[in-house]
Amino acid sequence: MKLGAHLYRYDAVAPQDLRHELADTAGAAEEAGLSWLSVMDHYFQMVRAGFPASDPMLEAYTTLGYLAGRTETVQLGVLVTGVTYRHPGLLAKIVATLDVLSGGRATYGIGAAWYEEEHEALGVPFPPLKERFERLEETVQIARQMYDPENDGPFEGAHYRLAQTLCSPGPLSRPEIMIGGSGEKKTLRLVAQYADACNLFAETPDELSHKLDVLHRHCDDVGRDPAEIRVTTLAAGEELMRDDVDAFVDAMRPFAERGVDTVILRPPETSPAAWVRDKVAPAVGRVAELG
Repeated sequence: MKLGAHLYRYDAVAPQDLRHELADTAGAAEEAGLSWLSVMDHYFQMVRAGFPASDPMLEAYTTLGYLAGRTETVQLGVLVTGVTYRHPGLLAKIVATLDVLSGGRATYGIGAAWYEEEHEALGVPFPPLKERFERLEETVQIARQMYDPENDGPFEGAHYRLAQTLCSPGPLSRPEIMIGGSGEKKTLRLVAQYADACNLFAETPDELSHKLDVLHRHCDDVGRDPAEIRVTTLAAGEELMRDDVDAFVDAMRPFAERGVDTVILRPPETSPAAWVRDKVAPAVGRVAELG
């Protein structure tokens, strides 16, 4: 099992110091041996998570471009882009550029979007849920076509029509497509049909087992081997804040046994660079022993 870090708070330092803090965090992540570094894709901070909307929030792909220039090994991605935030052709181009400039380390993370207030605030259309899922499926289809060097022809969907799916330069290696979310009827069906990776919301091993059972049934329906899909999940890692690595490893063991490839940790209210160095780094080797 591998560990990653998800950066979603930018309030530990003043804005003029953020680039230094992010550079230090990226360096600490690579030194610690983290396999993954991600950011949120939101215009505002999440009120749903208990933060004021006015808290600092950086634009996701600009931030990843900066992190790409400060790293050499860690996989980079958004966890995850809302389907409504960018036109699918532009999004595929952005991720391809990130892949080229990071040396082939980009993940294409996508979901159905949910934060209606920020859409309304900035004048971004927010269609009903059914339509957002229809758009999500077409968006993933467009990405797969744009990353296919043998197919730069048109795309004709119900919501998107592209005259030419040209993407030059293409990604160095087709970016991993990660679909985030755990909805059992629609999201996990799309994971089974299209995704190389998923990010499942599961607070307990039993909840994870249930979600995986549902995913495997969808895989059976579409003739897909579930082993082809990399499973990730988020965790708070409270045990690490207490410097109790043993307890953290014990908590992660049942997730590893159920096939989780990467546990992605979220920093608390502190310097993310210091958190990676002091709290997360001591657990990387121990968690790797879980398999």
